[in-house]
Amino acid sequence: MIPFPKTEQEKREYINPKTTRPLTAFQYKVYDLCSQIPRGQVSTYKAISDALNGGPRAVGQALRINPFCPLPIPCHRVIASDMSIGGFSGGWGDCQFVADKKAKLAKEGCKFNDHYQFESNIDGKKVIFTDFKV
Repeated sequence: MIPFPKTEQEKREYINPKTTRPLTAFQYKVYDLCSQIPRGQVSTYKAISDALNGGPRAVGQALRINPFCPLPIPCHRVIASDMSIGGFSGGWGDCQFVADKKAKLAKEGCKFNDHYQFESNIDGKKVIFTDFKV
């Protein structure tokens, strides 16, 4: 597990091993919100982008290159607004990366149908986490 930079200096100096570039302020904001999604719950790219006044695709791009996956930044807990499981590690649709995402969420108690559509959180409710502290 790669430790998440805590201080502003650590954030400025951190180089993403997936891109060999520093992370942007927007990427850190996405990761900060993503880290707030509780185990056994999911949120959406749109819910995160709404909290940041950004766009869902920009959120997806930030999560695609998340160097802190799966913990401390659990990007597997973010799904598409249509309640489909969305992408994972750059993969989309019927691929091993998405199957891995489904398995991670199932291990946390989330349920999806055979078509990768979200059915419920660990508490049995079909509710999207949106209680972000920005």
